[in-house]
Amino acid sequence: MSDKPSVLFVCVHNAGRSQMAAGWLSHMAADRIDVRSAGSAPAEQVNPAAIEAMREVGIDIAAERPKILTADTVEASDVVITMGCGDACPIFPGKRYEDWKLDDPAGQGIEAVRVIRDEIRDRVRDLIADLGIQRP
Repeated sequence: MSDKPSVLFVCVHNAGRSQMAAGWLSHMAADRIDVRSAGSAPAEQVNPAAIEAMREVGIDIAAERPKILTADTVEASDVVITMGCGDACPIFPGKRYEDWKLDDPAGQGIEAVRVIRDEIRDRVRDLIADLGIQRP
């Protein structure tokens, strides 16, 4: 068992918001937090606009693949952050849950996805501070 906190980002398709959030957290927290993402109904691939928006800020999520949300993944996480997946996420006692209200980047142009990307960045920065993780 790791003594690092573990954060799971969940959205329906695991193709946009949760992938960008995982990319930001991995980038900002380096190896001080275990980062996971998953979806209740995963897409075939990560949203190309999300990949491009993250590439613009120097974070490469192009190799990521949408993953199915499992009870084991939730159980293995300390913090579970949902983004528009409703009640699809199983609830386990002792876990911290947050629901981030964010626009869905699916079908949106790069300009709209940049706004979502930047909002996710700010929320991830706040999460890191809240978890007491110091930046390197």
